[in-house]
Amino acid sequence: MIVGIRKLPSILGAAPLQSHRRLPTKLRMGQHNAEHNASKSNHQSRVDKFSKVIRDDHTGGWETCWEQGLTPWDLGQPTPVISHLCAMGDLPNGRALVPGCGSGYDVVQMASSERYVIGLDISNNAIQKARELSSSSPKIRYFSFLKEDFFSWRPKELFDLIFDYTFFSAIEPAMRVAWGQQMQMLLKPNGELITLILITILVDHLTKFQFEITRTYYFHWASRLYLSRTMNMPSHLARDER
Repeated sequence: MIVGIRKLPSILGAAPLQSHRRLPTKLRMGQHNAEHNASKSNHQSRVDKFSKVIRDDHTGGWETCWEQGLTPWDLGQPTPVISHLCAMGDLPNGRALVPGCGSGYDVVQMASSERYVIGLDISNNAIQKARELSSSSPKIRYFSFLKEDFFSWRPKELFDLIFDYTFFSAIEPAMRVAWGQQMQMLLKPNGELITLILITILVDHLTKFQFEITRTYYFHWASRLYLSRTMNMPSHLARDER
């Protein structure tokens, strides 16, 4: 049972799609396909190794993945939708949170003199990498990184904005009620929650921790926690093609 229900005005549901481009010659097309297939094969190999680590170690597997560089979810840049929303001025100011922030690209991208952003991750290696990558950022006064467990963390102040980068997708279904409770506890009464979810078509290609999800399922489930959807964004803004 949820106590102190809040209506969250903004939820983003998106999944990556393949992009297609017409090439002028068969040679270029062949070269492009070969490079794409090699890249796809390399990525899938990393995904397979990542999946095995998580299956073999449910508690420390995420830390091991960071130690071994098995981070296929890491784009190496801010999530396109965050860059888009920042450029459009569509993100609320105040305090923002990125749980499971990883390398921290989205944290730095969102940070500004009007928006202080906290990046949270359970992995010490992830936090160290995020701090190293952002150490020379001119925005360094407007963000920080903390090693904390999202589900047990109790900050002194609430947030105007939370960006969930596939966090909901990666947790076991039994933990989703706790996810919703924690989100509601961390957000201010009129706070915004932006959630990037991975749709069912990707489940078999990633890891068993990417549990089956459809847009209908997500929004039906979210409605049980009185989360109010106000926008959907184009899927090409979610993640670049891998």
